[in-house]
Amino acid sequence: MSWDATVLTLYPEMFPGPLGQSLAGRALAEGLWSMAAVHIRDFATDKHRSVDDTPAGGGAGMVMRADVLARAVDHAFERNPHAPMLAMTPRGKPLTQDLVRELAAGPGVSILCGRFEGIDERLFEARPILPISVGDYVLSGGETAALVLLDACVRLLPGVMGAALSGEEESFEAGLLEYPHYTRPFEWEGRTIPEVLRSGDHAKIAAWRKAQAETDTRLRRPDLIERHGGARRPPPSGARHEDEG
Repeated sequence: MSWDATVLTLYPEMFPGPLGQSLAGRALAEGLWSMAAVHIRDFATDKHRSVDDTPAGGGAGMVMRADVLARAVDHAFERNPHAPMLAMTPRGKPLTQDLVRELAAGPGVSILCGRFEGIDERLFEARPILPISVGDYVLSGGETAALVLLDACVRLLPGVMGAALSGEEESFEAGLLEYPHYTRPFEWEGRTIPEVLRSGDHAKIAAWRKAQAETDTRLRRPDLIERHGGARRPPPSGARHEDEG
């Protein structure tokens, strides 16, 4: 059975979007993973297909209704009973590489994409839903965040990347940012590739890369050093990379 994603959204036309291209797109076409974008309005019961209402207690904007969303969530559970249900919201648990690995190792995910001012809190009390945030900022809706989460998971699925060890040296996999990369030409605008990378001495290259990863992490993301209790040596890999950002 392939890894399966169900996305509950007001904009199903946004999917698969960029996930239909490159590595993820090829994997989708090959059946390594599958997805269904489900329109939340299909679970509304009034003639206007309403999914939101004014916030209790007053305030700006609109709030997504618990009753409509519950029917959509129940549909997703029926489609893939063993997949965890996530909700993309800035109030959620931060998305980390550890969580991505855990999700990628499972049967798939179901994702509820929030919109407007947010989701009626009673939905989280009534259904087993894990709120997830992709960062400390606000997006127009959960769809973009869902694409981020799905991309991070799909690239870890068996057969999606170019080799079995692909990705093991990348940022966050060992609690560090990834070391810097270089390629031809040797000299460009007066700047040259570090000599150690042209030495052919694999032990020296590995040591240089580890030192660079630790230095960059301390300078750019000291929180990662604190979180992991110091730098750990990244595992070896010679896999190819594609479309990284």
